[in-house]
Amino acid sequence: MQTQNVKNHSRFVPGFHFITLTLLLLVIIGSVVNFIKAAPPNIYAAFLLVALSIATFLLAFFARSFALKAQDRAIRAEENFRHYIATGQPLDHRLGMRHIIALRFAGDDEFVTLAKKAATENMSAKEIKMAIKNWKPDYCRV
Repeated sequence: MQTQNVKNHSRFVPGFHFITLTLLLLVIIGSVVNFIKAAPPNIYAAFLLVALSIATFLLAFFARSFALKAQDRAIRAEENFRHYIATGQPLDHRLGMRHIIALRFAGDDEFVTLAKKAATENMSAKEIKMAIKNWKPDYCRV
């Protein structure tokens, strides 16, 4: 596995991000075309296909977003605990979820100072990641 850094830390799951989402989009398009071209006796069935394909797409979207929210909560708890162990204080309340997620890549030697700098200077997540000198990889999040 390639060493993780600021340039390659984003992850895609090809089966989900490319294949599943593309197929769901094609199903929605096909069902809408079918609905538009449906003969009057088949309108109800065609509408049900449109509704089902949209519901399936929404199901995939929400399943993904709920999983990411759970990961975000775990990251927030881990990084807050990490900061508490290092300083005896919780993370600054001015740090939002995106900041905390970016800070998880900072090595222990720079984590506390970077967290303080991010809060006082209102750094963006990208700026935080670019400021990290000792990158701590996270291979678990997808």
